[in-house]
Amino acid sequence: MALEVNGARGEVALKVGGVDLVIAATMAGLAAVSTRLDCKSLADLFLRLSGVEVAATHAAIELLTIKGDWVAAQAKMKLKDFKACADAFAVALSHHFSDDEGNGDAAPVVAG
Repeated sequence: MALEVNGARGEVALKVGGVDLVIAATMAGLAAVSTRLDCKSLADLFLRLSGVEVAATHAAIELLTIKGDWVAAQAKMKLKDFKACADAFAVALSHHFSDDEGNGDAAPVVAG
């Protein structure tokens, strides 16, 4: 059964090794991936994720997964899964570059 995905929050469905995951390019997750891979810039991080580098893909599966069993996904990962990973990473990253503000009505801001 597929996991629920909230696209307005930048969540992206991804299947790796037959395991359903939901990833999101959170700032904390991106920082963790960047640190682990010793990336020098956002461009470096983007190239490593979109280029399906093995270490980058493994790190991103672990650190960007917000739903699903990323450990099982990594254990079952095959080279044929890398295209879906690259596509999902690109969609998740694009959420940060879009002008879409998402679902702003879902949680109104309360002035404090």
